[in-house]
Amino acid sequence: MIAPDDRSATDAEILSVLAAGEVEILGLLPGSTNFTYLARVRDGNDELLAVYKPREGEAPLWDFPDGTLYRREVAAYELATALGWPRVPPTLHRDGPEGVGSVQRFLPFDLAEHYFTMQDDARWTNTFRRVALFDAVTNNADRKAGHCLLAEDGDLFFIDHGVCFNLEPKLRTVIWEFAGERIRDDELEELRAFRARFGDVRPRLLELLDPLEVEVTGSRLDALIEARRFPEPGPDRPYPWPPV
Repeated sequence: MIAPDDRSATDAEILSVLAAGEVEILGLLPGSTNFTYLARVRDGNDELLAVYKPREGEAPLWDFPDGTLYRREVAAYELATALGWPRVPPTLHRDGPEGVGSVQRFLPFDLAEHYFTMQDDARWTNTFRRVALFDAVTNNADRKAGHCLLAEDGDLFFIDHGVCFNLEPKLRTVIWEFAGERIRDDELEELRAFRARFGDVRPRLLELLDPLEVEVTGSRLDALIEARRFPEPGPDRPYPWPPV
């Protein structure tokens, strides 16, 4: 039996419940631009809390195709899983009470902690370095401090990837302290290993993104590996707003 606070369940087990279970909306989560619901998902004796973002609740954006943000959430989870970092809660898309959308496991977290409160903690330096690399590959246009969360199990996890994978450079993040630094050998080796097996995740990404967006993602990965340095802020609004 999987319970909402179960830390032993695998991603595959969690995804199975999220896919097959009945979605019950508990309420709107505060502070969201789009309709973002806290939901309960039940499948027999298994029960999870989840974040449900229906396509019909997405606010139109001039620089992203309408009705695609929920798929980008799923694509970010798929890429993070294939890469091996960062920790993104299990995420899929399915039908729900308000129509098709993304459904992501909800993890309880410390409301007092976010990127700005944790950035100087040496325990998390390597994690944040890899998040910065992940955001460069996915072209994350909205890495707010409040998207970096400390789970009750003591680990960090990362959410809200609906505005990733744009064709145009859109990197907007609060994590710029590594800008221009050399990518370490261990990080570079992980990126190269992922590039070698990018073909394994490519079919799944093609189910979620425009084919050109998938190809450009591979090109960003290649450019990062070739540069061997963290990207630097561009001239066009490199910080998200609000920052938290």
